[in-house]
Amino acid sequence: MIRRTIPILIILSIVGFALRSFADTTPLIVVDAHNDTVQNLILEGADFGRRSSQGGIDLPRLREGGVTVPFFAANVPVFYPEAEAVRRTLDYRDAMQRVFDQYPNDIELATSARQIEKIVANMKIAAVLTIEGGHQIGDDLAVLRTFRRLGFLSMTLTHFKGNHWADSATSAPLHNGLTEFGRDVVREMNRIGMIVDVSHVSDKTFYDALAVSKKPVIASHSSCRALVDFPRNMDDNMLRTLAKNGGVVGINFYAAYVNEQDADGARKLISAVNAVDTNLAGPVLDAYAAKQRVDSGEANPAVGHASINDVVACIEHAVKVAGIDHVGIGADFDGIPSVPHGLEDISKMPALWKALRSRGYSEPDIHKIMGANFLRVIREVVGE
Repeated sequence: MIRRTIPILIILSIVGFALRSFADTTPLIVVDAHNDTVQNLILEGADFGRRSSQGGIDLPRLREGGVTVPFFAANVPVFYPEAEAVRRTLDYRDAMQRVFDQYPNDIELATSARQIEKIVANMKIAAVLTIEGGHQIGDDLAVLRTFRRLGFLSMTLTHFKGNHWADSATSAPLHNGLTEFGRDVVREMNRIGMIVDVSHVSDKTFYDALAVSKKPVIASHSSCRALVDFPRNMDDNMLRTLAKNGGVVGINFYAAYVNEQDADGARKLISAVNAVDTNLAGPVLDAYAAKQRVDSGEANPAVGHASINDVVACIEHAVKVAGIDHVGIGADFDGIPSVPHGLEDISKMPALWKALRSRGYSEPDIHKIMGANFLRVIREVVGE
């Protein structure tokens, strides 16, 4: 009786955790290096533990998709001024802590590769917290260090708009890349074991950051400019340079970044976001941000012209240029207003692995794209 019970329990736990989507083996560590799901919690009061028909990520759909290591971004809009951006980042951190407290048997904060492996081995989701935009440190390295102590593991140097020390890919350059303070930010992130994220930055900021960083950097949610000529995407030389640094690019699923037919809408949307200028503060500013999110379409994304085949094509291009050791996934669910056919939310991720298998990718290579590459960078930057 005991001999029969133990295998049955093992099989049920694996199926329930969605770690095997097909007959062949799926790796345990599956990383999605960027989502904006915290917005759903803080702006819409979503219950992370309940399956929703809105947005792209919740606990049940993470399980279905087999994603065990999601990166949750504190995505404070660029129209928040410095002190307000710091305040709002703390609100996002509090929202995630409430999730950890409410669902301790399902999800846990991870701040190192060692912790990720331990949490996932215990059949729980290992949540990585990130900051999406250098404006959120309020031009203060002490705030940066405090955020690291609070468990934030990475930070994008800019968001859609440049800040006081770094230029963005989608706004007019102010500094010709990084200022000296911006270089200090990169150095300090290296020192405290915080991953430098170059998604959203201008080309010059990208090269400046990689020239300064002594540790691998990531582009957590970027796609390929060779396929869609959009400034948020990375050109081939950037991909090669990232690979030489030892870093990883997480391919973004935004329809506009992987299919040219969807790109015009994104250009208009980003221009509108960057044009926002407000003197609001506190709860009034937060209410304004909530309305902006609804107006942008992020709260209820449409299905664009893009399909899963466009995402696969982008992955294959990045692998060809940067190499298999330097490509991962950064889907950007809950932060994009249009998604590809076949990858409408995180539960659809097994379809992507199946598509890669059909194109001849080996299990070890799929393992790298799924998460091993990002896990390596975390270990190298954090030291464990």
